[in-house]
Amino acid sequence: MSGKTHSGKCGFFAVSLTVFLCIAMATVGIGQPGELVLPAEFKAIDTPHDAGKSILLVWSRSPSEETRADKGLEYVIYEATSPEGPFKVEEKAIVGLEDTLCSDAPALFGFSPRHKNFRFVEISQVDEETEEVRQHWYRLGIRDETVTEPVMLDTIVTAKARMNYFMSHRWNTLLVLLLMAGLVLVCIEWAKKHPDLFIRKIPGIDAVDEAIGRATEMGKPIMYLTGYSDIDSIATIASINILAHVAKKVAQYDSRLIVPNKWAVTMTLTQEVVKQAYINAGRPDAYNADDIFFIAGEQFSYVAAVDGMMVREKPATNFFLGSFAAESLLLAETGFSIGALQIAGTDSTYQIPFFVTACDYCLIGEELYAASAYLSREPRLLGNLKGQDITKIILTILILLGSVLMSLHVFYPEQHWLQAIKHFFAAL
Repeated sequence: MSGKTHSGKCGFFAVSLTVFLCIAMATVGIGQPGELVLPAEFKAIDTPHDAGKSILLVWSRSPSEETRADKGLEYVIYEATSPEGPFKVEEKAIVGLEDTLCSDAPALFGFSPRHKNFRFVEISQVDEETEEVRQHWYRLGIRDETVTEPVMLDTIVTAKARMNYFMSHRWNTLLVLLLMAGLVLVCIEWAKKHPDLFIRKIPGIDAVDEAIGRATEMGKPIMYLTGYSDIDSIATIASINILAHVAKKVAQYDSRLIVPNKWAVTMTLTQEVVKQAYINAGRPDAYNADDIFFIAGEQFSYVAAVDGMMVREKPATNFFLGSFAAESLLLAETGFSIGALQIAGTDSTYQIPFFVTACDYCLIGEELYAASAYLSREPRLLGNLKGQDITKIILTILILLGSVLMSLHVFYPEQHWLQAIKHFFAAL
């Protein structure tokens, strides 16, 4: 009798356990697809700090991302030109879980660091046909491979894109810009009162007089190239400023200056600059316009002509100052082969190694821009150069200080003053 009772209790317990497991499995969705859960929030906002051509769609993450990520879960954005519809979807508006970002950029999108349960996507408001900025309305859907049609959110959102004239979160950059401008103005006034303002020596510029004197003693000409770029290049303008000093020295030493040009406009300007330099030196009669001429507008035609001229004329000194490209080594090697003393300078970082290898002196990067101030001692140029140097020193100190303080913020995140410093340096 007791055996039958024990057997009945075991059977009842097994049936109860089976029913409980079935209910639990149905409740947690094990083995069944379940229903897609829509995001709780969906809104549209004007994209901050842009040109007024896009809006930002923001929605909370669906709980289904946790349970159905392996089933190809994705969000679908429907667009319409009016709130009544019809709402249409394009391929680019289908957003997978890897295609959007959580709000890890609160400074840009306005979310606090704790709000990481949002996704956002930027949508252009420019009409593809008319290229005009128009207002659109949006709905959000969610789907995966278990459903044929997306589950739609009832909310319809819209926002008007507005142009931003000032990036409020970049006020620190404005502060540094004003500081730099103020330092330059102060240094210009300082240079007017102290014309002997110290600038460190640049060997390539100190060798200019030596190079011109060498050509005079040898009775050979001097060749000056302003580079590959036209007059709209800053490097070409800096080169022409140096040319004025070189031409004046050449006139005083009664040497010959050859200036072949790749651009017609640059040729006209170099003719005027050299002519004025000869006048300032008191030798207008020695100026020869035929030595300043246009060769060719095509890169390697120009290089071939200049190289041939070097071989025929055999100049004692070559100046390669300006912006250069692939022709740099061809010019420098030809000048080296004829034994010319060569002074080069360029802001083209890829060409600096070639000039350093094949030339006697090389102005590296910003030294080309500093050369005109170095030679002319003009107060505005000197003040500008000095102000920029002081600004670079200040920025270097700020970078080092900011690196230390931001590292401290990692270890002491609760310190509010470190948080403020972090935001100040983040946008610099």
